[in-house]
Amino acid sequence: MRTHSRRALLGAGIAVVGSGLLAARAAGEFSSGPHLGTDGRDHAHGPQRPTPSDYVAPDGPEVAEAERKRSPGPVREFTMTATPARIDLGGHTVDTWAYGEALPGKEIRVTTGDTLAMTLVNHLPQSTSVHWHGLALRNDMDGVPTLTQRPVMPGASFPYRFAVTHPGTYWLHPHSRVQQDRGLYAPLIVEDPKEPLSYDKEWVVVLDDWVDGVDGSTPDSVLAELNRGSGGKPGHGGMHMDEGETGAEHGAPAAGSEPGGGPSRMLTGSYSKLLGGDAGDVDYPYHLINGRLAKDAETFRAKPGDRIRIRFLNAGADTAYRVALGGHAMTVTHADGFPVEHAETEALLLGMGERFDVLVTAKDGVFPLTALAEGKKHTARAVLRTGSGEAPGESTRPEELDGRLLSAYRLRAAESARAVSRRPDRTVELKLTGSMAKFDWAINGRQYSPSHRDPIRAGERVRLAIRNHTRMWHPVHIHGHHFALPNGGPRKDSAIVLPGRSLDVDFDADNPGLWMVHCHNVYHSESGMMTVLGYLRD
Repeated sequence: MRTHSRRALLGAGIAVVGSGLLAARAAGEFSSGPHLGTDGRDHAHGPQRPTPSDYVAPDGPEVAEAERKRSPGPVREFTMTATPARIDLGGHTVDTWAYGEALPGKEIRVTTGDTLAMTLVNHLPQSTSVHWHGLALRNDMDGVPTLTQRPVMPGASFPYRFAVTHPGTYWLHPHSRVQQDRGLYAPLIVEDPKEPLSYDKEWVVVLDDWVDGVDGSTPDSVLAELNRGSGGKPGHGGMHMDEGETGAEHGAPAAGSEPGGGPSRMLTGSYSKLLGGDAGDVDYPYHLINGRLAKDAETFRAKPGDRIRIRFLNAGADTAYRVALGGHAMTVTHADGFPVEHAETEALLLGMGERFDVLVTAKDGVFPLTALAEGKKHTARAVLRTGSGEAPGESTRPEELDGRLLSAYRLRAAESARAVSRRPDRTVELKLTGSMAKFDWAINGRQYSPSHRDPIRAGERVRLAIRNHTRMWHPVHIHGHHFALPNGGPRKDSAIVLPGRSLDVDFDADNPGLWMVHCHNVYHSESGMMTVLGYLRD
């Protein structure tokens, strides 16, 4: 018999409307027409800027037809409120922004075939959105302001509604400026009604690097320092500004001032062999597991012999994590929501945005679950307790961290998740460009513009030829699709591309609309390392 942990059962920062499943609404009730937010503005599901007539629009008939074919099922309704919050990290309290004043936002849990209907309420002082990371959903629900929807303005709300078609470990976060590097994130678990795995308990483990509210720092001040400290200008490119807003509304520091009044957060001298060089750009003061510092770590309780499914999720903005459970081997079962051939390991490497599911058989005692901030010499920690004994100290480093290690490139897709072999019909070249010196991150030498499209067509097998021309590693993420790693590798939506390396990944163009591809280092994407794949109309 499988049971869920208390945090899994409670959900997170989300009030469930009604009890249980609600009857599905009539087809077409959430059409592509206008929807008014609570501020009286027209928050249509469509993009803020017009879509060129030769491309599919996010709220176009092609998108509606693709959703109809998904056969949306019973409706699960939620409300999530983005709000300023005072959060206790475990001995240190910070002022930040969060979902429902919880960190992480308590999870949304649905079942494959459900229709997820969530109202986002914005109590923040700036506009926001929700992106459903890893889901292949309808394009006008993807949550990218000025591209797939209008920004959700302060005081307004927005109704997200879409069919959920694939089980797995996913998450949600804003796609607005550097808001993700505050507390605005939550896990999303899609259960499989025909779950093939057998386990007794489930532990959702969310990793995060933290700077917001510490000694006057904010993600906006960090971005300003990275730009100014390396010769750039604050706020160039990226998702930084929505139409009708000013930098003052974002809490941006005045020109010439020390950003936010806090200490420098620029990271220098970091190195990771696993990441091919520099580990990141930001020197984070804290690293968290499920919103807690190592000195007051979360404790997960189980019985000796319990089979535990751990769902790892890296919600960090600038940090890769190497994770291990002291005294235990882990069997990897899924990568980014898709099954892989089971592989045993002692440690895992997760780039930003990546998820891995593992199975462990709990031993008797008290064990550290440790996440090493790769190349940054800091750790986050939680505790697995199955018996009596003193908890390991916060500086405990399990030997498994230096043992057998797996990344996505050493895994193989399970037979059920393998792509059918086929030559690509189209190749889209994505050259990752820029440098820390200028902080001018871009794709193909061009910083992000929502009006630019790299054309693809429905029905094609598309190859993304990713060429990293920089001296930094980049976790590349695609929206609305999943690509296959080479040589029978797993199906994923996020993958690490090392400095000076190339990566060819293929996906099927089966979800019409306008879809982003970008680096999931929040500061790189915000500075311009993003582009748009646009479906051509027939």
